[in-house]
Amino acid sequence: MTSKQQLQLILILGSLTALGPFSIDMYLPAFPVIAKDLHTTTENVAISLSSFFIGISLGQLLYGPLLDRFGRKKPLVIGLTIYVLASIGCLFVYSLNQLIVLRAIQAVGSCAAAVASVAMVRDFFPVKDSAKIFSLLMLVVGVSPMLAPTVGSYITVLFGWHAIFVALVALGLLNLFSTIFLLPDKFVPDVNISLKPGPIIRGFLAVTFEPQFFTYAFVGAISFAGLFAYVAGSPVVFMEVFKASTEAYGWIFAFLSIGLIGSSQVNSLLLRKYKSEQIIVWALICQVVFTVIFYIALSLNVVGVFEALTFLFLFLGCIGFTNPNTIALSLAPFKKNAGTASALMGALQMGMGALASTALSFFHTKSAEPMTIVMFTTSLIAMVILIFGRRSIKMTSTL
Repeated sequence: MTSKQQLQLILILGSLTALGPFSIDMYLPAFPVIAKDLHTTTENVAISLSSFFIGISLGQLLYGPLLDRFGRKKPLVIGLTIYVLASIGCLFVYSLNQLIVLRAIQAVGSCAAAVASVAMVRDFFPVKDSAKIFSLLMLVVGVSPMLAPTVGSYITVLFGWHAIFVALVALGLLNLFSTIFLLPDKFVPDVNISLKPGPIIRGFLAVTFEPQFFTYAFVGAISFAGLFAYVAGSPVVFMEVFKASTEAYGWIFAFLSIGLIGSSQVNSLLLRKYKSEQIIVWALICQVVFTVIFYIALSLNVVGVFEALTFLFLFLGCIGFTNPNTIALSLAPFKKNAGTASALMGALQMGMGALASTALSFFHTKSAEPMTIVMFTTSLIAMVILIFGRRSIKMTSTL
């Protein structure tokens, strides 16, 4: 593959990777407007975010075996088509329940892009380069939340919240056409893979019980769930607690995304000197420390907008280190069934994200403390799993 072909492939994979973050983040600034239009509350509108996480989590389990059985492009085209149709449906909702259901269907479509893009990194690039490629895709994941809420805030102000879904329809069509006409498909479908429930479940179990996958997939998913807690909680924290305007919230979200972007790119440089395992350990330690200090500061009532921005910037920076490295280490043991492994890893990530965002609904205080508690909890659990999981990997390697 020439350097030009590699660049084109990375751009397409980046665009596919961006579909999910844009679908999640672009409508966040419109929560209050959507709530008013649908005669509900901002907290209830956030349920449509949780339904998206649930849809993308369950949907990825569906696409994993399909990507291994039929190749990457066919399931991807089907998923993108579902995404476009569901996005069109969101233009015509007149109740919160309709929005919740359509967002779940939209998620099922978008997760085809998420699973396929990760699996194709494993298809086209050697294991030693995969962490660097995932860092580049993390740049897209970081830029997307940086741009999406800002763009969404101005679209909402100028054209109304329905126009956000017009933009998502356009993004879905762009990915659909680039997949059909430009995306190569190196992977040779495995016709021996059965699509019956029994073999599929056994395939997922075989992946799950690989010690390296179990450790780093769960560490990455639970650590990353802290990001979803931030995404779900930030509209309340900044627009209702700190009284930021819709446009200001978009810029705040963009600024905080720099932490995720910057650290993911610094990660590429650190990989020249340090192993992924080492980077993950220190990043998780910092995640725990930052969230503890943040919570103490909130308890002492010494946190304003500047302090909240600082702690969240540092927290997101840590995730920029943990995420690409946990993905690379999770997929490293697999070649033949990388699609199944990618799907299971993505399902874990989004499932944990759904739990983290839903957990916020159990708190009924309009403050930053619920968000911080969930962020701390996810970071601590990820650290505990890493400690015991690494021991399991070492024991397995010595057998």
